[in-house]
Amino acid sequence: MASFSEIINSDKPVLVDFFATWCGPCKTMSPILDDLKSKVGNSASVLKVDVDKNPHAAEKYQVRSVPTLILFKNGKPVWRQSGVMQVGQLAQIIKQHQ
Repeated sequence: MASFSEIINSDKPVLVDFFATWCGPCKTMSPILDDLKSKVGNSASVLKVDVDKNPHAAEKYQVRSVPTLILFKNGKPVWRQSGVMQVGQLAQIIKQHQ
């Protein structure tokens, strides 16, 4: 299995959802991200990171609230936002960074 840094160093966009199992809005995001994955197919990756199980990743990217979505391209964050977002918005942001 590829490491987090290997995955985000991809030349295709990688959307990372920093979430927590106890977070209500994070649960709302789950089906939205599944829908997004089916829309973008292989043009981007969608990754979920549990901040309670991966505190180092959350700390490294200063994730202070969940859900926080960060889009990486070639290992660098190119976009981020906290809170629930809609599929259309996310698909558009990914498209801009392809």
